[in-house]
Amino acid sequence: MDSFALETVKDEKMKRNIVFIVLFIGLISWSCSKIESPRGLKKAIEANVSDINTAIIKISQTNGYKLLSSGGDLTKSDDEFSDSINLNLVAGIYDYQPDSIWNNYHFHPYKLFKKTGTSDKMIVNLPERMVFHPKYLYNNKPSDSVLTNNFTISASDYHLYYNWWKNLDYKLAADLTLDSEDAGSLDISAVTNSYNSQSYSSNYTFTEGYNISVEHQTGDTTVSSFTLSEDDDILLKEAVIFIWKDYHKKEKQYILTIGNVDIRRVKGVDSIEVYLDGVLQQEAAAYITDDADASGSICHKRDILLTFDDGTTAKVSEMIDPAISALRTLVDSLHNMYFARNIVDYIALSIYYFNQ
Repeated sequence: MDSFALETVKDEKMKRNIVFIVLFIGLISWSCSKIESPRGLKKAIEANVSDINTAIIKISQTNGYKLLSSGGDLTKSDDEFSDSINLNLVAGIYDYQPDSIWNNYHFHPYKLFKKTGTSDKMIVNLPERMVFHPKYLYNNKPSDSVLTNNFTISASDYHLYYNWWKNLDYKLAADLTLDSEDAGSLDISAVTNSYNSQSYSSNYTFTEGYNISVEHQTGDTTVSSFTLSEDDDILLKEAVIFIWKDYHKKEKQYILTIGNVDIRRVKGVDSIEVYLDGVLQQEAAAYITDDADASGSICHKRDILLTFDDGTTAKVSEMIDPAISALRTLVDSLHNMYFARNIVDYIALSIYYFNQ
């Protein structure tokens, strides 16, 4: 064999050896990664809680949070309304231009809004102070007329059907802007036939890609839940089911989802189960405590003590702190449909009465 052929053979052997070594190293690295990649329950909880706290911190800096957390500034009367309003009756573009003439024939003594254009939506421009501090909306002053109408409510869907028998059929879908910048969107649906037959869902989408929704349904079985998500990923979800027995609510099922971790208490199962990625954690334990509260929510006095497989413990209330306080504010506001009832409905009723 000549020297050229010999060198060629050596090159081919060297190439095969290099390929083998690369494949071997790759196989070892892949095997190690497969062994090290699964996170234990404790690390998974810590990472998920960090995502929740980051989400609440970002949300609390938005105008959406400022809007939903301003419910304590109310001075509106408790006058009841019994009529039917749909979007066609209040459609148009309206600017806050209060009329100082007192009108004794209307639910609203003063005309607050002037129609300035046509639209198939209800578009209302008003000063941000009226939204963030509703007492100025209910008790307007002459000086308010010079304020800039820099907050816009654009409702693409709206109806309010209500009567003295407490029957309610309600819908609101609205985009919100402040100084022409997106402030989030709100979507609410509610149906009430009696005290024991209610169903509603309330959802707010924030500008940071986060979303909070609540759902509630009563009847023979009461179902209540809230969900904090980022885009399509659930960061935190709580769902509780009650059944009525001897005129008292009795908890049938409770599930708290923290990212890829589920904490479950189900009727018929003695212990509280903890799942990671759908797999029951045999060594983990959980204990639910309630402090004289029947709502069954971590937003209201419920706490959960977790015991990990290394023997360490942690309370949910301490892990989600101080974010739990802001979360409570948001969930309560959406449960009470505060912004819809006390801002949008008040405006729609004012427009409706003075359009008659």
